[in-house]
Amino acid sequence: MRRFKLPIFSVTLLLLLLICSSWGFLVHRTVNQLAIYQLPRPTQSFFWQMRDSIVRQAPRPDVRRNTDPQEAPRHFIDLEAYGDSAAWKMPLRWDEAVRLYTADTLKKYGYVPYEVQRLKGLLTEAFRRGDRDSIVYYATDLGHYIGDVNVPLHVAINYDGQLTGQRGLHSLWESRIPEIDLNSYRLRDGHKARYLDDPAVAIWTAVRHSHDLLKDIFAQEIEASKGMPDSVKYHTETRNGRTFKTYSNEFAKAYAARLGNTVNDQLLRSADLIADFWYTAWVDGGKPDLSVTVDKKELKSELKAYRRNKLIEKKMLISRQSAGTGSGD
Repeated sequence: MRRFKLPIFSVTLLLLLLICSSWGFLVHRTVNQLAIYQLPRPTQSFFWQMRDSIVRQAPRPDVRRNTDPQEAPRHFIDLEAYGDSAAWKMPLRWDEAVRLYTADTLKKYGYVPYEVQRLKGLLTEAFRRGDRDSIVYYATDLGHYIGDVNVPLHVAINYDGQLTGQRGLHSLWESRIPEIDLNSYRLRDGHKARYLDDPAVAIWTAVRHSHDLLKDIFAQEIEASKGMPDSVKYHTETRNGRTFKTYSNEFAKAYAARLGNTVNDQLLRSADLIADFWYTAWVDGGKPDLSVTVDKKELKSELKAYRRNKLIEKKMLISRQSAGTGSGD
């Protein structure tokens, strides 16, 4: 769950975290790995060599929320709180946003697009210093926040359908559906990392696209619910002595069918933008030499599987190799 604003529902949310894969643990890992294949040779070998850390540590920012009270608002932005058409009217950069809204307001209603820009700056400096440990650390975290931007429910106050009688929609969209459908997804769209002339514009473009998807996300849940009784739509489980209700697999499949390629497309958008930000930071950091010795045969084999959309089939997708799943977003 992205934040804990509703204490009454927090127990249920906690239980959901324990049983569901999510954009935090499944797709966050997946998109970090896919982004590596889009990098040019000067950087690809280094990132590929460090892929195990870059992929497996992708959920780390979510884990930090357990100990850092300042972490949560870095993952979302409640656009409605910033006024009408905020996705198109808000300042592109942090300093101007602080002058307009104050830092306290931004921390209350979220500021993920500004956090992406901050991490990009830290990654650029790590490249400039040639600090490989920091490069891996900041690249991993940057990928996480870019992934969050591409989850539409991270850019709305009604982030879980709690205001429209659709509670649980957040986990359904970003958790259950990818877990059910990932094997059938396209994991490549032909994108190659490109230099971003203005990263602020790039990340806000992603915010706006996510915002544009919200209406359909809520509407299709309503359509999928028609004619489906609650006894079929929901599934009740008891864990640790507590009973809670979640969307059933049957409903998740019906809802996913109505969404079409939306979730898959957002997964790919995440990977594409992550690659662009990594590459841009490398260029802005002076294009440092990251030469490493890698198993060229293994890399070639993996790239071939990626191009043919066979990473899962070849058991090369690290997120599917992980022992157990978790959640976060």
